[in-house]
Amino acid sequence: MRAIVITEHGGPEVLRSTEVPEPEPGPGQVAVEVAWAGVNFADTLARANGYRVRELPFRPGLEISGRVRAVGAGVTDLVVGQEVAAFLDGGGYAEVVVAPAATVFALPAEVDLRTGATLPSVLPTAYGLLHEAARIREGDTVLVQGAAGGVGTVAGQLARAGGASAVYGVVSSLDKAEHALKSGYDAVFAEDAFDADVLEATGGRGVDIALDSVGGETFTRTLAVLARFGRLVSFGNAGGAEPWQVGPEQTYPKALSVGGFSILGLAAADPARLREIVHRSFDAAAEGGLELPVSAEFALADAADAHRLMESRTSIGKLLLRVRD
Repeated sequence: MRAIVITEHGGPEVLRSTEVPEPEPGPGQVAVEVAWAGVNFADTLARANGYRVRELPFRPGLEISGRVRAVGAGVTDLVVGQEVAAFLDGGGYAEVVVAPAATVFALPAEVDLRTGATLPSVLPTAYGLLHEAARIREGDTVLVQGAAGGVGTVAGQLARAGGASAVYGVVSSLDKAEHALKSGYDAVFAEDAFDADVLEATGGRGVDIALDSVGGETFTRTLAVLARFGRLVSFGNAGGAEPWQVGPEQTYPKALSVGGFSILGLAAADPARLREIVHRSFDAAAEGGLELPVSAEFALADAADAHRLMESRTSIGKLLLRVRD
């Protein structure tokens, strides 16, 4: 079978289509014939600098959709031929993958395979950020960094469905504002002056919840626009800055809470809890008519082009690799 393999870290050119042995499921595992693979920012970090890569060679890819090819011993709730989505710890850029049954999810009847590939990492991440880490409540105001990206597109809609009274987004370029405004946002601000814009929009009060995937200076400026008893949840460091540090001098005066969330960490440490969140997020998406637009798709062999587009910071919505019809 064909898979995208990296044997060294570097630019998109290190992503190479390679013939590799087809995997077979062991006990508690499921083999899936991949139809679509999602492309995530974490994939570019794995390729470029070894983020969460234990050893080389390595196959990137955190989420896929497809049909069950075979099941290992002990797997009873999935059957051959069933349409599924799966969350992986790498390896999704391939024609066949093997994953723990705990992170393979039957797709609802109304969700096709193309749409299914957009769900396994982005949807549970947005749901976990808002409902588990930030504990959104009716009437909260919400600020989301990266509002036009995959998580941002979903988070705006989930915040609105979760009872937010106002949802504000931040984008790297106002060219992306139109896309974000279709995803539940009341207003979208450019990253260079978002803090002043947020305070103006809220009459100086700030927001109750802020979600930040950028880190560095953006994290600090986001913390500064929290309202009293506000909650900031960090879920990435796209800017590549030193890890943030927060002390009493930042949190005590306004009784702020600062936390973190990692879907990869949750999958590794508590797959049962991940499964709960996935099912709840899938239900929320079905009930609320949530949409995650696919802005571009590429053949598996063209994964490098997908990475180039993602790293250009001009993409919106979701990028997919088309593995098989």
